Amino acid sequence: MLRTKKFKSVPLAAATAIVALLAAGCSGAPASGDVAANAKVSTPAIAKAGTLGVCMGLSGGEPPNYGFDAQKNPVGVEVDFAKDVAKRLGLQLNLVDIKFASIVPALQASKCDVIMSSLYIKPAREKIVDFVPYMNSGSSVAVAAGNPAGITGMDDSLCGKKVVSTVGTTAALLSEDQQKKCAADGKPELQIINNDNTPSALQMVLTKQVDAYAGTSTAVLYYQQQSSANFEIAGKPFGTIKIGAAVTKGNATLQQNIKEAFASMKSDGTYAATLKKYNVSAMALQD
Repeated sequence: MLRTKKFKSVPLAAATAIVALLAAGCSGAPASGDVAANAKVSTPAIAKAGTLGVCMGLSGGEPPNYGFDAQKNPVGVEVDFAKDVAKRLGLQLNLVDIKFASIVPALQASKCDVIMSSLYIKPAREKIVDFVPYMNSGSSVAVAAGNPAGITGMDDSLCGKKVVSTVGTTAALLSEDQQKKCAADGKPELQIINNDNTPSALQMVLTKQVDAYAGTSTAVLYYQQQSSANFEIAGKPFGTIKIGAAVTKGNATLQQNIKEAFASMKSDGTYAATLKKYNVSAMALQD
């Protein structure tokens, strides 16, 4: 069985209820009486005065970036970043649990003010949202220990194999590209199974329901370090890319304030300490 020390997946309905209960009092946010005096941003840059709504795919889980711990509390690098940004802007934090595949439409529908959910900065996304970069990421292919299927990465070795990936992610899109390449070259079909929960997707690898998992390098490395996670990375990580906080297009006020919050975190050492806490210092964004 795949187990984790810090993160635990919970059903979507339960997770949504948990986030609703936690929203008004997330650790690190200012007390309600402090909002009026300390708030650096207000409407219309944010939907609700005194509150920073942050969309995050908590139920899907992308440890160590975000997810739930054994006590069903939101935890992770980006959870800590969200708390700190809200605190520095003098706002209450409201974590909004959204499936990753729907997270940009949720922002556009004003269900939150900003996305902080391992969202890769890509040209197509930059046309519809504005970003504040805050860390790096990449993708990897994970296989069962010993690599019984002989997979060498995101390449033709996946032809004829079954691969699970988290829906809506870059790794999922690259898997689809590889699927098309296998077909174009007349090679056996690459079968893709979509899953919106990283732990359960990796569990499919361990139980041999699929041959490989394609996902973020941070998630793969996190689970690989767990004592019961009997799998390994096939080939080299690929597609290094920046992750950013996304706001609605043209929301320059909120974008600038988030940028200043991260600059402050870097200046006082909070940024480096947060990455170190989750063993992802290598993902630091260099100025």
